[in-house]
Amino acid sequence: MNKTEFITVAGFALSLLCHMTQSEGCPPSCDCKSLGETKGLHIDCSSRELADLPALPANTKRLYLQNNSLTSVPPGALDSLLSLEEVTIFDNPWNCDCHILYLKLWLEDISALSLENTRCATPAPVRMKPLGQLTGNELGVCKRLLPIKCLEFFWRDLILIAGAIITLILVAEALKFSKKLVCQMKLRQSDLRGSLLRKHASKNHKMQ
Repeated sequence: MNKTEFITVAGFALSLLCHMTQSEGCPPSCDCKSLGETKGLHIDCSSRELADLPALPANTKRLYLQNNSLTSVPPGALDSLLSLEEVTIFDNPWNCDCHILYLKLWLEDISALSLENTRCATPAPVRMKPLGQLTGNELGVCKRLLPIKCLEFFWRDLILIAGAIITLILVAEALKFSKKLVCQMKLRQSDLRGSLLRKHASKNHKMQ
């Protein structure tokens, strides 16, 4: 890899990492508060009339989504919130058909209290029933469990993986380039020493 190619690849990697950093910021429709450099974010998206779940940063620690117009959550939309400790999603018109299964299973792992406080709005047979009490028969069967919006999260994860791979490649190339420079410097020093020794030997031979 020559110098021009290296600069081009490095520029692309930096722009990609910059884009990923921006995408991990506070959702524009929410209020965010830092809990400390290593403690994550407090994100308040309550009472915003949200009909769709906003993109949430991975370091979200507390998440408040109550009193909105949310009816469902795309599969995989909350999987990146690995450090989440508190979540509230009640007072939303949740549509409890088979597409709500992802949210139900996610809450079972994250917050039993929030699962119990979250109630269905539709369909009519399960209206006001806690999400945690829904049975398989009540949820029904969907022909397609992965809505198209799920692709947005797929592409985001793909970009993150590509960024990590490019970064590793750049580090490997930089190490390879630095080793090559060190070898070239050692060879030049060796050649210079050899030249000086030959000149010194020649000078001594003439003096004799």
